Amino acid sequence: MPKKDIIVIGASAGGIEALKILVGALPQDFAASVFIVQHTGPDTPGILDIILRRAGSLPTDHPRDQERIQPGHVYVAPPDQHLLIEPGRIRLSRGPKENRFRPAVDPLFRSAAQVYGPRVIGVILTGGLDDGTAGLWAVKQLGGTAIVQDPADALVASMPLNALRHVKVDYKVRLEEIAPLLVKLIKTEADEKGAYEVPENLDIEIRIAKQEPSIDLDVREIWEASSYTCPECHGVLLKLEEGGRVRFRCHTGHAFSADSLLADLTEDVEESLWSTIRSIEESVMLMRHLGHHLREDGEPQTAEEFFRKAEEALQRADLIRQAVAAHAELNVERVKEEVESGP
Repeated sequence: MPKKDIIVIGASAGGIEALKILVGALPQDFAASVFIVQHTGPDTPGILDIILRRAGSLPTDHPRDQERIQPGHVYVAPPDQHLLIEPGRIRLSRGPKENRFRPAVDPLFRSAAQVYGPRVIGVILTGGLDDGTAGLWAVKQLGGTAIVQDPADALVASMPLNALRHVKVDYKVRLEEIAPLLVKLIKTEADEKGAYEVPENLDIEIRIAKQEPSIDLDVREIWEASSYTCPECHGVLLKLEEGGRVRFRCHTGHAFSADSLLADLTEDVEESLWSTIRSIEESVMLMRHLGHHLREDGEPQTAEEFFRKAEEALQRADLIRQAVAAHAELNVERVKEEVESGP
């Protein structure tokens, strides 16, 4: 019987320090393969593998595309590339962003679950919003084991909280307990992979992450059209209900949880408001310039009208500034905190 020897780990805000502790506690004879996605920007220097190599005793690197999977190795997703798992090999992809990130946690978890099923152990660490929840759900659906860092122990609790809310996890533990737990779990036998059928939706989403055009995968026939547009490409978002949660994906392939979509849309509102303020202030400068020019040309009445309209525009801009000050980027945890703190 195979062992539980494929470890997938997802983290976001606060994740680097958490990963240093976790990877640093894995013993030199750790026999499983470890795959890590830490949310990073596309322009980050890409040195997380070096940081974790120095923290622990296991070989740790950014893998190459199609590199063979080795036991006792730690593989870290490079910046701006999804880290995916194929039979015996690693796949790197610049497929569409998920939950506003590339690399994202969900594609890694789904691909591991698809290929290795019950041999997979999924771990969710500290982070904002809810990337990783859908992937951890897929790990559980295909017979794998789910571990979540105790939210009370996490620097940022949202990712663990969302995973606990939507996935029937096997273990909720403090960060310092995760490495010893993994050492114990990788010695246990896994169920047979064939006992779990890979859902069509999951297979399609992995193919999209591998950069297969979603328009060729008949996603519009499988998922329901929604009333929302994709913040990334402005295409129509399709709705997928899974495990009591609603997720969205456009025909280009960008994917969002409801929470990450809300965060993106409310962030876009602020950007749009600042853009409006800029446009109004530019029009004010031009109207004042015209007013001075007309006054010099002997048309004082027309000039005063331009000055008056410029002042009216400034008043509108001030109202929009007040709207920006009152606006907040929203997500589920932030709203819950407001409710719990009271008026």
